[in-house]
Amino acid sequence: MAPAETVVTVVGIGADGWAGLPETSRAALRAAGAVVGGPRQLALLPDAECAAERVPWPSPLRPAVPGLLARYAGRRLAVLASGDPMFYGIGRTLTEIAGRDSVRILPHPSSLSYACARLGWPVEETEVVTLVGRPADRLAAVLHDGRRVLVLSAGADTPAEVAALLTARGFGPSRMTVLEQLGAAGEATYAGVAEEWSHEPGDPLNVIAVDCRRAPDALRLGAAPGLPDTAYENDGQLTKRHIRAATLAALAPAPGELLWDVGGGSGSIGVEWLRTHPSCRAYAVERDPERAARIGRNAARLGVPQLTVVTGPAPDALAQLPTPDAVFIGGGLTAPGLLERCWEALPVGGRLVANTVTLESEALLAAWYRRHGGDLVKLSVAHAVPVGGFTGWRQAMPVTQWSVTKTSLTKTSLTKTSLTKTSLTKTEVGQP
Repeated sequence: MAPAETVVTVVGIGADGWAGLPETSRAALRAAGAVVGGPRQLALLPDAECAAERVPWPSPLRPAVPGLLARYAGRRLAVLASGDPMFYGIGRTLTEIAGRDSVRILPHPSSLSYACARLGWPVEETEVVTLVGRPADRLAAVLHDGRRVLVLSAGADTPAEVAALLTARGFGPSRMTVLEQLGAAGEATYAGVAEEWSHEPGDPLNVIAVDCRRAPDALRLGAAPGLPDTAYENDGQLTKRHIRAATLAALAPAPGELLWDVGGGSGSIGVEWLRTHPSCRAYAVERDPERAARIGRNAARLGVPQLTVVTGPAPDALAQLPTPDAVFIGGGLTAPGLLERCWEALPVGGRLVANTVTLESEALLAAWYRRHGGDLVKLSVAHAVPVGGFTGWRQAMPVTQWSVTKTSLTKTSLTKTSLTKTSLTKTEVGQP
């Protein structure tokens, strides 16, 4: 089969404009009949060198791409992109729509490469977060003491917004460096400490480097599931820390996977599912509007504002949700049809985990365990508390957990299953 004809050539361009382009990129732009790009990028092309029709991107951008490709079919079409088109750039959109073989990519050094070169930071050890068209709360998920983060800015006001978020999340001592017009003659840099940030907005074309420093009194949030219970705003409807860690282990999130968190409560399972990888997705389903709003606040504060909260009773509220890779049921197990609906929604290989503390729901899980196999465990946690002048154990309500992977096997040919009883303990002297 002959290779697909190139439909569009994507040319990465830096703040230094035409002068910074290699000859291959210049030749593609000279030969183009039309060049599509943002106004700032199009203004970088010299009229004497590039006589093509200049077409500003319409808004919204993605829905307009098929029409633009059809409009300029048969003409040599070039698209301008900032830096590397495949680094949070238009290259991804074009390859998804037109197909990889129909798009020619001519990259330019990215803002990440420029910034790390200026700062002396190893690229492979630098975390990157883009705030272009995305909420600043996303930054909170990658804040860890001693880590280096590069923030792709949405504009001139982003540095002050980042400084405020760092301060609010307990990272006020972090040092921020703003790098403007990277690679251009007008390149500039200014720096300061987040909690003392007083710089006026500068050039809108900037990236922000953050050398993360946690305040001594700030709550420490690790990278693994099982965040402290105090990290969550809650009304008592919260999967507690040790049970939560065991639940996430059973759910086994992987990059790109989608979770249904049914009976969201405070949203902790959905939040920590999303924190395992930025490409994960999750829906939290909660019937109580007040709790649903609380889930949204917890998600934003803990760096995963992309958690989608669905307000309504299950199973009805599940009807329009996309197919999940995993389902967690933390409440409402005895609601008619709920387990059936969740099971039917799972594809082969999908996982279901359900927790309960009541005998009625435990009996239901035992019946499903007999039918579909999996693991049925009882999780028990006790906390050390003062007893007069001594210390004793206070037992929390045990949690029955059923976890199972859906297979194509029939009811009569189940794989080996296990029924175990697990006891977890925790020492926290002086805490109830």
